[in-house]
Amino acid sequence: MARRVVLFDLGGVLFRPGLQHFLGSYERDCALPRDFLRRVLFAGGSDSPYAKVMRGQITLSQLFLEMEEGCKQQASASGITLPPTFSVSRAFEEMAAEGKVNAPLLRAARVLRNNGFKTCVLTNNWVDDSGGRLFTATLMTLLHHHFDLVLESCRLRVQKPQPEIYTYALDALQAKPQEVILLDDIGENLKPAREMGMATILVRDTDTVLKELEELSGVQLLSQEEPLPIACDPSDVTHGYVAIRAGVQLHFVEMGQGPVLCLCHGFPESWLAWRYQIPALAAAGFRVLALEMKGYGESTAPPDIQEYSQEQICKDLVVFLDKLGIPQTVLIGHDWGGAVVWNMALFYPERVRAVASLNTPYRPADPSVDIVEKMKSIPTFDYQFYFQEPGVAEAELEKDVDRTLKILIRSTHPEDRLPFALNFHRVQERGGLLVGFPESPPPSRLLRGPDLLYYSQQLQRSGFRGPLNWYRNMRPNWRWALSAKDRKISMPALLVTAGQDPVLHPRLSQGMEQWIPQLRREHLEECGHWTQLERPAALNKILLDWLEGLPPDTPLPKFSRL
Repeated sequence: MARRVVLFDLGGVLFRPGLQHFLGSYERDCALPRDFLRRVLFAGGSDSPYAKVMRGQITLSQLFLEMEEGCKQQASASGITLPPTFSVSRAFEEMAAEGKVNAPLLRAARVLRNNGFKTCVLTNNWVDDSGGRLFTATLMTLLHHHFDLVLESCRLRVQKPQPEIYTYALDALQAKPQEVILLDDIGENLKPAREMGMATILVRDTDTVLKELEELSGVQLLSQEEPLPIACDPSDVTHGYVAIRAGVQLHFVEMGQGPVLCLCHGFPESWLAWRYQIPALAAAGFRVLALEMKGYGESTAPPDIQEYSQEQICKDLVVFLDKLGIPQTVLIGHDWGGAVVWNMALFYPERVRAVASLNTPYRPADPSVDIVEKMKSIPTFDYQFYFQEPGVAEAELEKDVDRTLKILIRSTHPEDRLPFALNFHRVQERGGLLVGFPESPPPSRLLRGPDLLYYSQQLQRSGFRGPLNWYRNMRPNWRWALSAKDRKISMPALLVTAGQDPVLHPRLSQGMEQWIPQLRREHLEECGHWTQLERPAALNKILLDWLEGLPPDTPLPKFSRL
């Protein structure tokens, strides 16, 4: 029977070193005999402090009290003097401060999940009411994002190696023992699982574990290829709606706590374009708001072209921030969303802590040449003139939304190529953007299954008029930009270019430092236009590295607390 479920222990496996290491370390710090704390922790067998805390009969702070008393009795009986500052909680504090998530195993869990495996954390754990409980909360939140299921002994009132906990896990995962692989660093915990028919791996060093797990699962875990990060779907996030003014509302999704990040997607997409970034940014300590831009999905799609000028879009975004009580945010945009975030940084710099754009460069408006004539001189932008006449492009793109998305949103990977590449030249002459492509193109590596269905449903809901209206404001956008042509973007900024983007080529960004003194550049050579989807792991690393290097948030003025 094929393996399809992997159970991971937490302490000593996904988080290392385990508690035993830190108990031993604290014994040495206090000059206590070896295993002094372990003997107190396990004294009493099934009624020991350890057993009770793991079954949820007592909390962690109660464990500390019981162990403090037990240590005093053990020390008295053994003629040992405890240090004046002795505190059992110190060992747990050191674990929180010095322990590390086992990144290679977490990556392996992600790869397994991407290959159809169910993954579960099965751990002996405690109810944490201690002063350090935020550490536990943060770790558990991380695990819930990375695994299908997290099972804690303290919630189930049964602990490993009791057979009942393994039976519970099998039932919860709807799996048979022969379909399951269990990883644990304690042999005693593996024995009952093995007797039930599970495959087991005793965790010692990570490299050996990965090799054994690769053999048992049949999934390549030691590959150098970037694994897909954990993605969120519409059911994983909180949905919100902000009334901007009469007849206009913006839909957004939210995850995480901390400094605010606003993500702005491009054409023809959805907030779901950020599905690989939202969990990673939230796990890093940010409050992530991913907007569904005006004209898309559950945001309002007014028919008037002027509603989609950059000036109006930015005004709406300021109202959005006002109504959510957000004085300042980091803005991250892609494609048209990139244009929005540059304009926010230019026209509303007080609202922007820092700004990042994917693929979309910034250039100030040039008063010496009409924008329409300039755009016509660039063959790659011919498709934008095909988009100008209301109703024409809508008819083509709305005819079969699934087909439209399968053709437009594809990676540069050789296996993802259609018979010929999407050509943005001479689109008007050809009579359409999608002319000549198969009526039933194969699924894209970037957009398939439930994700394709969601995109398609959202675009069928809103139609393409709103998204196309973004392109129908060439002169209004140019005139507005001319009013700020001599300004510089002064806050920290990031531009991520993609070497294979056929429209927003990196060469278009030459000289940006002249107008953005704090610009940081990053480049992904093997990447096309859909950066968040094609290179999500590399992009997440770039974004997190940049965000971590930003100056700290300025404290809010006192009047903001009124």
